[in-house]
Amino acid sequence: MIKNIIFDFGDIFINLDKEATYRKMTKLGVSKITPQMIQVYQEYEKGLMETADFISYFSSSFSISKNDLLFAWNAVLLDFPENRLRFLQEIAFSEKYRLFLLSNTNDLHITSVKNSVGIPFFTDFKNCFEQFYLSHEINLRKPDKEIYEFVLDSNQLKPEETLFVDDLKENTDAAKMLGIHVWNLNPTTENVTELFEKQSHLF
Repeated sequence: MIKNIIFDFGDIFINLDKEATYRKMTKLGVSKITPQMIQVYQEYEKGLMETADFISYFSSSFSISKNDLLFAWNAVLLDFPENRLRFLQEIAFSEKYRLFLLSNTNDLHITSVKNSVGIPFFTDFKNCFEQFYLSHEINLRKPDKEIYEFVLDSNQLKPEETLFVDDLKENTDAAKMLGIHVWNLNPTTENVTELFEKQSHLF
């Protein structure tokens, strides 16, 4: 019996164009993703690098203006369908499940989301969750097992009573290794609002 649901954010609630940033960066002259760039990105996503330093790295390394970089960086973020928020609110108001958010993200993206959807909408979304875990705030990121253990241990959750919803298989595979039930949602064919139909065997 599922008592706890942990949701990812991107491509679960807010739609993403995951190739958009790469396309924009290519137009700015950054056509190759290097191991160092990946390291910088992951450090930023884990909150181990300040936003100013992140911007400075790309600006100085590739002669990109701050405005161009921010436009390219935030291009990945699309719309947040209101019906998904309403669905989440229904679950929260039912008080049948403990709800958690667990997202790999960063300060720039969260700021952009708040500006896009508006503070009232974002606040309504955040208030649906018992805990709102953002990678850059807890210095952990998926699919490292430590982040799942952190959520389980901090909230006294039993893996067998917990469902994790994420669109990336590497993330759900890591959670599954710890005994957590998973739904590796395909954002091109599935919608989080179908949760109780798609995963009816767990409920």
